[in-house]
Amino acid sequence: MPRKIDIEALCAEKGLRITEQRRVIARVLSEAEDHPDVERVHERSAAIDPGISIATVYRTVRLFEEAGILERHDFGDGRSRYEAAPEAHHDHLVDVETGNVIEFVDPELEQLQKQIAEKLGFRLVDHRMELYGVAIDRKS
Repeated sequence: MPRKIDIEALCAEKGLRITEQRRVIARVLSEAEDHPDVERVHERSAAIDPGISIATVYRTVRLFEEAGILERHDFGDGRSRYEAAPEAHHDHLVDVETGNVIEFVDPELEQLQKQIAEKLGFRLVDHRMELYGVAIDRKS
C-alpha cells in the first residue's frame, strides 16, 4: 500500500533550499515503492544525475530526516532504510529472507495495543510495530 508523497513539496513547505541534486534525490524517494537504504537511493539518483555522490545522498537524507520529511527504519539487516514520513499510521512486516517490507494496518491490533497500554496505566500516544517473518509457502 505504498503512498506517493511529494517530498519536494514537503521541502518547500518546511522552507528547505532545494538544489537540483536534492530535487533528484527527493524524486527518487517520492517514487520509491520500497524502503531503500542510502546506497540504493544513491544508485537510483546517480542513474538520473551521475554527478550525485554518495556523500550528497547521506547529507540530503539526514537533512530530510531532521526536517521530519523522512522516517528512518532499522529492520534488523544492519542498514538504515527510509520512507517518506507517513501521513497515516501503518506497521511493517519484514520478510527476513528477501528483505521485502510489507506495510499494513489492522484496526483490531491497534485497539489491542491501546487496551494493553490502558491496562498498564498508560494512554498510548504513539507506537511503532515491526513484525519479522518468512513466507509460509516458500521452500526452505
